[in-house]
Amino acid sequence: MTVLITGATGLIGKEIVKQCHEKGFNVHYLTTSKSKLSNESNYKGFYWNPKTKDIDHKCLEGVDAIINLVGASISKRWTKSYKREILESRTLTAQLLRDTIKNHNYQIDYVVSASAIGIYPSCSTHYYEENNTEVSKSFLGEVVQQWEEAIDGFKQLGCKVAKIRIGLVLANEGGALPEIIRPIKIGVGAAFGDGKQWQSWVHLKDLAGIFIHAIEHHLEGVYNGGAPNAVSNQELTKIAASVLKKPLILPNVPKFAMKLVLGEMHMLLFESQRVSSQKIESTGYNFLYANLRPALEDLLLEPIGDKHSSPISQP
Repeated sequence: MTVLITGATGLIGKEIVKQCHEKGFNVHYLTTSKSKLSNESNYKGFYWNPKTKDIDHKCLEGVDAIINLVGASISKRWTKSYKREILESRTLTAQLLRDTIKNHNYQIDYVVSASAIGIYPSCSTHYYEENNTEVSKSFLGEVVQQWEEAIDGFKQLGCKVAKIRIGLVLANEGGALPEIIRPIKIGVGAAFGDGKQWQSWVHLKDLAGIFIHAIEHHLEGVYNGGAPNAVSNQELTKIAASVLKKPLILPNVPKFAMKLVLGEMHMLLFESQRVSSQKIESTGYNFLYANLRPALEDLLLEPIGDKHSSPISQP
């Protein structure tokens, strides 16, 4: 099988590439950086520039499935212009891929795309399953709704389509976890607000595994990409401190303080979405890390016997 991956050089993309190669899949990937182009037998890079609608259509030759991960980071201050970039980096890239497939008459069987749990309204009591139809009125809710609509456009080309709604991705070399544990390590860790907001998390290995599982089983529709046991922000902070053997002595960080620091982006720390993993599990996916403590121990604790070895970088 040959898979085309957008966003292959990012945090999630690197792990997906690794797992693709473990399965014996060939990987084509699109990149906006010509310095990141590779031409190995099972890992070939192709240049694109979505802003100018420039794309090497040969990226689609022999491709059976597309894994779509591309999108500007939401972890930068949300200025008016950057909000537009967040949206267009998801919708216009999907349109460019669709147009390229159509214009060159490629036959792509399957598309699985990243999405986000930000589409669900913030709520401390609701347990969100994929059939929920209410969309958050927040900026992220609007972005995810338009993002998913853009991905559904691949159906018109005869592709089967799946969307994986992602929450808090836990990894030791990027994403939110290093930022969460940094203050804890120096003794100034604290939960945000009342700490009761739900954090639907997933270990990086499991998230990549869900994408691979979706491809292998040609899943269709929406799937939550979160581990079975979400935790509160307070519990996440306490478990991380416990794993690191650090005390928590400071009061919780008030919401107004983070709004002053981060502007509208502060909502990422205070939104509450508890999502169900039952649908993806019902397809046969078994989580490697269903509970938070083992996930954090895997990511944060140095394996016994490796104290003097050099860290292994991601591919």
